[in-house]
Amino acid sequence: MSVDWQPVFLTIKLAGLTTLLLLILGTPLAWWLARSKAWYKQAVASVVALPLVLPPTVIGFYLLLLLGPNGPVGQLTESLGLGLLPFTFGGLLVASVFYSMPFVVQPLQNAFEAVGQRPLEVAATLRASPLDTFFSVVVPLARPGFLTAAVLGFAHTVGEFGVVLMIGGNIPGETRVLSVAIYDHVETLDYTQAHILSAGLIGFAFLVLLTLYYANGRLNRSNTL
Repeated sequence: MSVDWQPVFLTIKLAGLTTLLLLILGTPLAWWLARSKAWYKQAVASVVALPLVLPPTVIGFYLLLLLGPNGPVGQLTESLGLGLLPFTFGGLLVASVFYSMPFVVQPLQNAFEAVGQRPLEVAATLRASPLDTFFSVVVPLARPGFLTAAVLGFAHTVGEFGVVLMIGGNIPGETRVLSVAIYDHVETLDYTQAHILSAGLIGFAFLVLLTLYYANGRLNRSNTL
């Protein structure tokens, strides 16, 4: 029996772009959370962690209002000639970035905190600039954190359901990602296709975790040598 590969490719595209954006946006945020002593730091950390405790439908509902025609973001995108984001791939991307943020920011923050102050002080004595210190000292020492963040961000985006269904709906070729396709097959009692896609996701999840544990084990051993 043939498999509809379109949701698979769309899901990979969404997860890849989401992970890339989160690494770009989440790295400076995680560095600030790891280093800052600002009084509002915990409030920012709580906002980042909200997707861990809120039901996906709650997040999807408020994002729908925010991005809709009466929301501030929706009015802004319309005034810029970009149209509305709900039920588009762009809307899925925005929702996925917000929903997967803690899975990228928190591993990076933990990795940056584990670096400690000593390597930064040594770099400062060698007159390295803060930017040079970050890329030459911090990033290599925090490699396990970057790997964990990238893998978890990608895998979590692949497994999204509630948020992507509310923001993107079920438009073939545009917003019908893998989790929505499985739900659709179950709704129509097409259990064969649901089994194929679900088993593929289980295998993917196992390989992701196996790769993550194996790679992190090697990186930790190399850092202790």
